Amino acid sequence: MPAAHPYDTLTPDTVLDALSSVGLHGDGRLFALSSYENRVYQVGLEEPVEGHAQVVAKFYRPGRWSDEAIAEEHAFAAELAAAEVPAVPPLVLQGRALHHHAGFAFSASPRRGGRTPELDDPEVLEWIGRFLARLHTVGAARPFAQRPTLDLREFGWAARDWLLANGKVPLDVEADWRRACDTALQAAAQALGGSDGGYAPRHRLLRLHGDCHPGNILWVPGEGPHFVDFDDARMGPAVQDLWMLLSGERAQRQQQLGALLDGYEQVRDFDRAELPLVEALRTLRLVHYSAWLARRWDDPAFPPAFPWFGSSDYWKGQIQQLQDQAEAMEEPALVA
Repeated sequence: MPAAHPYDTLTPDTVLDALSSVGLHGDGRLFALSSYENRVYQVGLEEPVEGHAQVVAKFYRPGRWSDEAIAEEHAFAAELAAAEVPAVPPLVLQGRALHHHAGFAFSASPRRGGRTPELDDPEVLEWIGRFLARLHTVGAARPFAQRPTLDLREFGWAARDWLLANGKVPLDVEADWRRACDTALQAAAQALGGSDGGYAPRHRLLRLHGDCHPGNILWVPGEGPHFVDFDDARMGPAVQDLWMLLSGERAQRQQQLGALLDGYEQVRDFDRAELPLVEALRTLRLVHYSAWLARRWDDPAFPPAFPWFGSSDYWKGQIQQLQDQAEAMEEPALVA
């Protein structure tokens, strides 16, 4: 029988009891939201708290972040809200934002509605660019002390080494994957420019959202975007929060980047020396994502959600993508 996973004990009663312990009494409406790294629930309340009839409760994956690192996430979100950047910080209840119950660290935030932004609309991209610039202005004010930097060591070589050491790549494709991965990571190292797996001194690092894909931006017509899920907030170059919003062929990505930067530079200067980092950062995310899935495979939520992961066909697809990334890093960077 497989060992029990910590989230096996996170039953609906445990969720409601945790919220009750900080004065949030559920009315029976509890919906699991799409989240795999953590467990996140929308909960209706018997009585509104600070004007909120529903909250989003986030139960952090045990062992991933220290309480101090989670506190930095919360403080960053609170700084953004204080600067009128549309982020959603957790509620401060009983004098704190982070709480513990039944072995879980958790927080509760106001529920905010919205939809995925229409990224084919230049005006939407320009608006998002302005708000990202405001986010980065706050992020540049001070560094994180507990949260790491998004760099080649952790997201690239460490992820690669873990996959190989733990036999996660099937033997029939392991040699080809290792070769493609090494070639792509070596190209990424050249693009990043640092001598120790980090960044060249010319690249300024700041506090980032860190996982700024369209699913983490909620759009409200007439109000614009607001940012959610700062769980991956860490230090890195500003372009990390832009490139995941680009999609399609090169010409389309070029236009999207131009619209984002049109908005961004209305608020804050953008260093175009960061543009050659885009494909390197994409490469790191590609390798890290495979390692993330493999490391989380004992979580019962993962196999049914990612049934395609781990097969030889999956890894053959990764080989092709890594080869494509190595070629992309030889091409001229996007310009705007």
